[in-house]
Amino acid sequence: MNHSATKPLVELSHVTKTFPTASGMFSALKKVSLTIPKGQLVSITGKSGSGKSTLLNIIAGIDKPTEGGVRINGIQVDKLSESALAAWRGKNIGVVFQFFQLLPTLTILENTMLPMDFCDSYPKKERRDRALLLLDQVKIKEQADKLPSALSGGQQQRAAIARALANDPPLIIADEPTGNLDSQTATSIFELFAELTRTGKTVIIVTHERDFFSYFENTFVITDGILTNEPLNA
Repeated sequence: MNHSATKPLVELSHVTKTFPTASGMFSALKKVSLTIPKGQLVSITGKSGSGKSTLLNIIAGIDKPTEGGVRINGIQVDKLSESALAAWRGKNIGVVFQFFQLLPTLTILENTMLPMDFCDSYPKKERRDRALLLLDQVKIKEQADKLPSALSGGQQQRAAIARALANDPPLIIADEPTGNLDSQTATSIFELFAELTRTGKTVIIVTHERDFFSYFENTFVITDGILTNEPLNA
């Protein structure tokens, strides 16, 4: 591995996020500091309402911290303007959702090409071949011309991962990606994420599935907005 593999891809320093509520200000995150090196598969776990989604949104640049700094791949993302942030996110973050979020009227191939069309990241004539290559990588190339409804849950999640990889982002964020899948299918999806980190991607997964914690190089636990690092296999 080259030396750059040890450089942090994600750096959060003293991040606080507060929201106004009927009963006053609510702190969803409290002085969270976090470093994730390139090429790691890490998990964030915690009870419902503990701040996991807020943390993911801040890492993805969907939300900005009230206080503190967020640096991803050397870019101080909390300082970017909204338009610069949208362009940056399109090329640097791939997001995988629990419910796949594939567009039902587009084929799997078209769904995979969509981020390239949005970001204009690859020449038009290359996009189809690149999408097919990604579908091959996630082992569903033969489903390329089908609509999402014709695929199983596991196949749809693979398609969602291919789409997340479309613009070759350094960071993949997955929110409960196996929450809807049976354990055998879930295992194959975790294998796929582990494989991606071997190609240099950094993958952050929010999950409750303790059976899969052996896949992670690091596990962070968030409780009432406070982040702690949990020793693995504890």
